[in-house]
Formats: sequence, C-alpha cells, structure tokens
Amino acid sequence: MNTRFYSLLLYLPLLLACQSNQTTYIIPVTPRINLYLDSEYISLNPIHIETEEEIFQLDNEMRAMVQVKLINNLSAQKKAHTLLKHLFNDENIALTYDGNANITASQVYHGKVANCMSLTILAYALADEAGMNISFQEVEVPEYWVRNGQYNLLTGHVNLLVKESEDVNRRIVWGNKTTKIDFDPFVAKKSFPSHIITKQTLLAMFYNNKGADALIDHNYPLAYQYLKQATLTDNDFSSAWGNLGILYKFSGQYDMAEKVYSHAISLNKENLTSLSNLALLLNTQGRISEAQPIEDYIHKVRVKNPYYHALLGNEAYFSKSYQQALQHYKKAIDLDDEQHEFFLALAKVYYMQGKLVSSQNAIKKAIALTKVKETKKLYIAKLNFLKYQETVHN
Repeated sequence: MNTRFYSLLLYLPLLLACQSNQTTYIIPVTPRINLYLDSEYISLNPIHIETEEEIFQLDNEMRAMVQVKLINNLSAQKKAHTLLKHLFNDENIALTYDGNANITASQVYHGKVANCMSLTILAYALADEAGMNISFQEVEVPEYWVRNGQYNLLTGHVNLLVKESEDVNRRIVWGNKTTKIDFDPFVAKKSFPSHIITKQTLLAMFYNNKGADALIDHNYPLAYQYLKQATLTDNDFSSAWGNLGILYKFSGQYDMAEKVYSHAISLNKENLTSLSNLALLLNTQGRISEAQPIEDYIHKVRVKNPYYHALLGNEAYFSKSYQQALQHYKKAIDLDDEQHEFFLALAKVYYMQGKLVSSQNAIKKAIALTKVKETKKLYIAKLNFLKYQETVHN
C-alpha cells in the first residue's frame, strides 16, 4: 500500500499455510472469569502509563497555533485543510512518518515524527481545541502485515471525521456535510467500510500499540501493564485481549493464553489473528487435531487476500526458501498488481537468486507504482546498485 500509516499494531507469530476444504470453525465462548495475572509481571522499576489527559494534552504553543489558524469562521472542510497544511508543510511543523512513533499529541508536535495513530491523536486534540465537531473512525482495511525483526505485525487504520457545525450563519439544509482527515492516501481514495469508534476505543488502541512495542522488546512487565490498561479502557477491544494472550504464551502461561485467546475470539469472530495464535499454541502443545480445523478455516478466509500471500512470501524469504517465496509474491501480484511493495519483494528474491536483470525489472515496476518521493528515491538507489552489480559481474 502507498505510504501506509500504521495504527493498531497487532503481534502475529510465524504462520504456516495449509490447504483447506473446511468451511467453518466455531470457538467456544469464554466465560467471564479473571483473565489477569498481576503477580506474574512485577516490575523492579516504576511504570508510568500515560493518562487520557496526557495523551491529548496541548501546551501553550499548540493552543496559540489553534487560536491563530483554526479559530475563525471558515467551514470545517477549510479548517481541516488548514490543519493538514500546518502539520505537513515544510514552513511549519513538517511532520515525518515513523511507524514506531506511538506517542502523545505534544510529543508528535514538538518531535515532528508520528505514525497513523499518533497523528490522529494530535489532529483530534487540535481540532477539539478549535471546537470542531470531530470523531474517530476505524477503517476496515484488508489484513496487512509488516515485518519487525523476526516478527510480523498486523496493522489496522483509523482516521477522523469532521462534521460541519450547525449555526445561524451556516446551517446544513440537506444531509450531513462531512470531511475526512486521513493520513494514508491509499486508504483515503479507496471505499473501504468504516465505522465510528469511541474515544475510549482509540485510547485502547494506543495502549495496545505500546504493549505490542514492549512485547517486541521482551519487556513483559511493561507489555502487561499497557495491555491490561487497553482491556480496562475498552473491555470489548478484542485485539488487546489477543495480544495479552501472546504475552501469556511467551511467559509459559499456556492455560491462561488459551483462555484469553478464546475470549478475544468470542468478542470478535473475525479476529483471525487470535485464531492463528490459538492454532499455534495448540500445535505447540501437540494438539494437532484441534489446531487443524482452525488453520483450514483461516486459510480459506485469507486465500483471496494478496497481503496474505505476501506474508507467506515474507516467511519463505526469511527462511531462505527463495523459490517458494517467489511463488507467493507472484500470487500476491496476480491478485493485486498495483502494490509497489510486492514488486520490491520480488526484486529481493531475484537478487538472492542471482537474477540481476529480473531484479532490475521488478524494481522498475516498484518505482513506477510508488507515489511517495522518499520511497521512489530509495527504490532508484536500489536500482542503481543493481545496475552496478550487473556491470561488476559482466
């Protein structure tokens, strides 16, 4: 996807595909029991979890900006454009993207880096200060994974919906005039379904992201505190429960991991990540016959998703099974030939196989597809490297 701005980080262990004729899989509903293990994750150092106030808090400089640029009689649409221009224009803040920047509004504003989640938090905080009628939306994008070291992360997407305020001078006569603030051009131009979420759910997503970061860093006490806070903030947020199950699995708490996975699935039957992790847990315990129908069901659901095949390609590439990776990437491209990341992956495989001309051709396609200047420059540098390598070999 073009310049994918990440939110809602979900941890996904390595996943193996399997062929399937299975059509359904039903997981038993977990009874409401205590799913926390406070005594198992005690930190020697104090842990501070950001409060809602700290996450959205503005300082004097940020409030002054709102007064100057957003407190006026302009329409909500024009205010939204003004806000975006201020955030991204080189003469103002000039924010840059960092997928790991799960930070507060103030930290984004002054540090000038953000990911999708923190950008949304900042934009909401500024718009709210300006009195704009604004709400959070979760966009139902296809499952999409990125690799972080030896792990895969499943991403989601959120944006903001701004409605025109009704007043004496500007009354909406027919329908609701709205403006979306979205930081991903790919998502913005697609007609993915979306739904309004509460501020509490957005906060739970933020804590979930922080917990996922801590999981990757193997800081289990910190991960536990963030994931617990996510589930307390929004008790029905399935993804945070799923990540808590991963933490328990990593800590050898297999019985509790299974219970938490099951609870996550009971909250959201479409939480394929928790289903995958449950199957992995069952396989770890030698319960192959229980895991198989889950794996079959997941594969059947995901088989038409190009990013699923790209994920399998990434796993094969990571294990140095380059021919298998090539097949998976080609399948992803067959399903969607407009994603530059797929062609970059293809180029990497060809390079590892010593097929420099094929690698160059794949990189050229990636360059043609990407619309982001920084990414295009990176790809051109890779292409020049390949040309140099070809010259050396000849």
